[in-house]
Amino acid sequence: MRKKLLSLLVAVIGIGQFSLFAQTNQPIYLDLSKPIEERVEDALVRLTLEEKVALVHAQSKFSSPGVPRLGIPENWMTDGPHGIRPEVLWDEWTQAGWTNDSCIAFPALTGLAATWNPKMSAIYGKAIGEEARYRNKNVLLGPGVNIYRTPLNGRNFEYMGEDPYLASKMVVPYIQEVQKNGVAACVKHFAVNNQEIDRHTVNVNVDDRALYEIYLPAFKAAVQEGGAWAIMGAYNRYKGQWACQNEYLLQDILRKEWGFDGVVVSDWGGVNDTKQAALHGLDMEFGSWTDGLTMNVSNAYDKYYLAVPFLEMLKSGEISEEVLDEKVRNILKLTFRTTMNPNRPYGSFGTKEHGDVARQIAEEGIVLLKNDKNVLPLDLSKTRKIAVIGENAIKHMTVGGGSSSLKAKYEISPLEGIKNRVGDAAEVVYARGYVGHVKVEQDGLKGGQDLTDNRSVQELTDEALQVARDADYVIFIGGLNKSDYQDSEGHDRKTLGLPYGQDELIEKLAQVNPNFVYVNISGNAVAMPWVKSVPAILQAWFLGSEAGNAIASILVGDTNPSGKLPFTFPIKLTDIGAHALPDAYPGDGEVYYKEGLFVGYRWLDREKIKPLFGFGHGLSYTSFEYGKATTDKKQMSESDKLTISISVKNTGNRAGSEIVQLYISDKKSYLPRPVKELKDFAKVYLEAGEEKTIRFTIDKTALSFFDDKKHDWVAEAGDFIALVGSSSTDIKSQVKFTLK
Repeated sequence: MRKKLLSLLVAVIGIGQFSLFAQTNQPIYLDLSKPIEERVEDALVRLTLEEKVALVHAQSKFSSPGVPRLGIPENWMTDGPHGIRPEVLWDEWTQAGWTNDSCIAFPALTGLAATWNPKMSAIYGKAIGEEARYRNKNVLLGPGVNIYRTPLNGRNFEYMGEDPYLASKMVVPYIQEVQKNGVAACVKHFAVNNQEIDRHTVNVNVDDRALYEIYLPAFKAAVQEGGAWAIMGAYNRYKGQWACQNEYLLQDILRKEWGFDGVVVSDWGGVNDTKQAALHGLDMEFGSWTDGLTMNVSNAYDKYYLAVPFLEMLKSGEISEEVLDEKVRNILKLTFRTTMNPNRPYGSFGTKEHGDVARQIAEEGIVLLKNDKNVLPLDLSKTRKIAVIGENAIKHMTVGGGSSSLKAKYEISPLEGIKNRVGDAAEVVYARGYVGHVKVEQDGLKGGQDLTDNRSVQELTDEALQVARDADYVIFIGGLNKSDYQDSEGHDRKTLGLPYGQDELIEKLAQVNPNFVYVNISGNAVAMPWVKSVPAILQAWFLGSEAGNAIASILVGDTNPSGKLPFTFPIKLTDIGAHALPDAYPGDGEVYYKEGLFVGYRWLDREKIKPLFGFGHGLSYTSFEYGKATTDKKQMSESDKLTISISVKNTGNRAGSEIVQLYISDKKSYLPRPVKELKDFAKVYLEAGEEKTIRFTIDKTALSFFDDKKHDWVAEAGDFIALVGSSSTDIKSQVKFTLK
């Protein structure tokens, strides 16, 4: 009994090897001086068949069992990836009613990607990892790195944009810092999960070139560079098999090619067959609704595919116990890395420091899309009245949107942030302008707002025009929200345009006041038919707890905007490959990625289509001058490296940061290639008048493409061009070199 109590104590409080252990015959799996592999094998042989099967499936909505007999703790999952989800009841999605589970809401991952700054990913991962650890979660269900294929995808706001290189560089520090807290980052959704329409059934048809060049690199970086301890499968099918039980994805690529040594977790309800799930690489099953069971049926967990049905196949010999043992090894490894790690810190939750992190990321991710006549920043010294218009100025955005819905400790609305910052310097007046979804509730979690407004469209418009005419500045805060068919899990958008009649209202407001600023809150690109009429446009994302303060800081110029778009804003939907080609989206049970690897700016470049705002675009309140790009050599070999250098000078009158982007163009190839592809970037801070030289060092990886017939990466000898610029549509200098 004493040994058992000591084992439980180690598991629960996470402390290390007691000196007493040396005097007793303790299991090796508790001996922290032993390698994890030895400890795993020792624990494995002590488990019964029934205990092992219990480990591989859920016991509640967000947990899987441990083995109390051996002091092995439960695993507790939490959504992510933008904050720690509030507690729900054991068997239900309904809120548990805790009073101490209000988190800091961090910016959505599109906002993080828009910083183009891996340092922001690191502080994000550290803070959210600390929050997960404090709540005693050992798996964070995030980050998401699915590629932005269409601006209609309802979950794009959870991901890191359209470019695989950018997503790869931004995801790695996030994972590393989360896991320093003894919390596994569960990278999702693996793979080709690029739409919400028919997400549980659609079969994705994509060629191997596009798969390897566009849709897999961020996952590969997460595994091989980030060292991710967990991967979540997707809902959709690929090659006719569901992603959570897909042999090609989970075994051939993830395990064999990439050497992944972590745990594969199903998306909730993503499993559809016992034998395929067992044999094709899934380790842990969550959320399945089998045999017609619904969400609230008790004891449903025994009927999961990897529960009693799996146990029966093991007992009959239909499936070898070694298949089960491989899963248990991965789960035990997860446990030793997290809950049984003696160096696991305690974490912290809802702190001012985390709020400061959320604000820093939000400010750095806001993108200045347009600023004609230098309308921004606001000149408060000459301002009497500021009119703030639009529902999104007051609407909280942390509740709703699907699994990323949060119970935030606080949320500063844009109107609050502007009022707090402007103070007595000017009068701030508000008009609603339009009415959208007035009540937001998800899983019993309410946003705490009732925005009911029964006035007619005409009354709302008249009020908005009146306050706009009488103001020195008009700030319209609109865009999308996290309601169904906007930016929300489970539904794609129906149109590229703005909802609730915003386009018509924006046109009218721009006509009555020339000092008009449009702030777009969204995780997706939107159409802007009024773009020529509006002098200043900000892209503000879903920014979390500090949204209002961050937006206000940019508007008044306390912070110089430095964000860049992580995806293209097209003028119209058919400017995107997925919408230009027949049957390419959303499909009817089958979806065909006919554009291949020509996603985002790659498609627009090939088709010579001008975007509304290009990938990588973002302005500043200062100006930057680029020098001439040079290389340290004219030729490089496959084993060689080459350095591209360019000077950048701040030619304005205030400090600011510029994101210098390197694209590579292959002049001639035996397989079709994009006109250019992002291969490196650097965010550089410059004081007014300061100049720095940026150096990018590349090897053959930056020149390679995937040959699907050889199933290998190829760096083809020939001429290449290095293009350096401030965006994909604003190349400042280029230089030619040759691969021997």
